[in-house]
Amino acid sequence: MGIKTYNPYTPSRRHMTGSDFSEITKTTPEKSLVVSLSKTAGRNNQGKITVRHRGGGVKRKYRVIDFKRKKDGISATVIGIEYDPNRSANIALICYEDGEKAYIIAPEGLTDGMKVMNGPEAEVRVGNCLPLANIPVGTQLHNVELHPGKGGQLVRSAGNAAQLMAKEGKYATLRLPSGEMRMVPINCRASVGVVGNGDHNLINIGKAGRKRHMGFRPTVRGSVMNPNDHPHGGGEGKTGIGRPGPCTPWGKPALGLKTRKKNKQSNKLIIRRKDGRGIK
Repeated sequence: MGIKTYNPYTPSRRHMTGSDFSEITKTTPEKSLVVSLSKTAGRNNQGKITVRHRGGGVKRKYRVIDFKRKKDGISATVIGIEYDPNRSANIALICYEDGEKAYIIAPEGLTDGMKVMNGPEAEVRVGNCLPLANIPVGTQLHNVELHPGKGGQLVRSAGNAAQLMAKEGKYATLRLPSGEMRMVPINCRASVGVVGNGDHNLINIGKAGRKRHMGFRPTVRGSVMNPNDHPHGGGEGKTGIGRPGPCTPWGKPALGLKTRKKNKQSNKLIIRRKDGRGIK
């Protein structure tokens, strides 16, 4: 994927960049794998805002992605690489030998006509999905399961990859993109390769309106609010926050406070956290 720039015929266009979509080979989605996506604008079923700064945005439909990859022993051909408005990564439409079609996360290097396969007997090749027990140490992976059969939950965004560091007993050790070293059950599945669309993080949005098209509403600093809206608000002119530390709009400590429960079950599976420290 490449980055394209624009002629600066307006101030906002001067620094705006976008994808050149050079990896995309198919422009219309597969109708059987598309479902309607209702908008919530950050509200729950009571109509209360539970996620702030959401709303509006361009209407889009959800592409049903096969994160489980459970159709074993049948090879599939890549029909095309598509853009997905619901994620940073591109997706690949594959067709199995029995005619069934599915969407998968498109890894780097996967192109039209290539074959992919799922299951323990699959080769260790880009796009294939197999248990961690069957993958050699040092391989780069994506779409990693945390629980066998649940489907991939880790390493699904553009340009990311986890590395298989070791296999011992019932667990495999992975180095995640955050730097965290974590053990995962060795019978969990993962797909081989690095997620494509790696230049996604280099795109400059350029203007506020483009962010609104994505469904994001404006975010305002607490220090410029009134004191009834935020604990940082109030005062004459620019003032300090007036309390020992920064906090959320609801008075909870923010910026650096650790909120992970100390007795969380998965602590025993984390060898090194992303901040470089071990779990005690």
